[in-house]
Amino acid sequence: MEKVYKSEEEFLKHYNAKDFDQLSMTADILLISVSSEEVNNYRKNSKKMMSILLVKRSDYPFKGKWCLPGGFLNPKTETLESCAKRVLKKETNLSNIYLEQLYTYDAIDRDPRTRVISTSYIALVDKNRLTEMINPNACWFDVILIEEKNNIVDITLTNGDETINLSIQKILREKTTDRYSFKARKNVLAFDHDLVVLAGIERLKNKVNYTDIVFNMMPEYFTLGELQQVYEVILNKKLLDPAFRRIIKDKVVKTNKMKTGEGHRPSVLFKYRNKND
Repeated sequence: MEKVYKSEEEFLKHYNAKDFDQLSMTADILLISVSSEEVNNYRKNSKKMMSILLVKRSDYPFKGKWCLPGGFLNPKTETLESCAKRVLKKETNLSNIYLEQLYTYDAIDRDPRTRVISTSYIALVDKNRLTEMINPNACWFDVILIEEKNNIVDITLTNGDETINLSIQKILREKTTDRYSFKARKNVLAFDHDLVVLAGIERLKNKVNYTDIVFNMMPEYFTLGELQQVYEVILNKKLLDPAFRRIIKDKVVKTNKMKTGEGHRPSVLFKYRNKND
């Protein structure tokens, strides 16, 4: 028969943590950048590419496989967000960047070691502005995403030397809210990180339409053409100039600075209109 306690003090006096099932928690980070490729010919326009940061595992399980930066939560000293920031700094040498909680992944068999629940985060950065060097086992991969008519999403990740192909099925969960769940057709990255990659890109695509989140990936000064390229890469479609101007008219402010050189006509530079200023 279950013991009935008369007060919280009495309960805590007899409480034993071993009476409860134990589990581990991790924080995994999807770090996304939309930045310019290096262009050797100054007469050519630099092309914007979406990139994500992957880390190659040096230990089992999944030794030698690529995964997202991640690590275990210290239950006595950390919140999930502080864990994510620590992991990001340790594994990528990056800090003070935009970080937002994405989803919690709790499949029973997602980690072969023990029952591990992972809370994923999305982090955004303009990698061309980074002053810190990423760790040797971390690498940026450019992203090419193609969504088929049958709700299968093919994602190609390439770093110039290595190509990784992900294929994920989108499954409609709620027609009224257009919410989807994802199922990897074959797990390629370690753990369930194939799903985190697509979930993060979908989150970014949705939020770019109604928030100013995109400016976390922009330099302080930019041309409207550069900003439009970033929107188009995230949304994975071409935007008409008039429609794009309507989207960003209240988000940016014109400066007296100009972008010159690179074999092109000078262009006016803009900056983000911070609503808190």
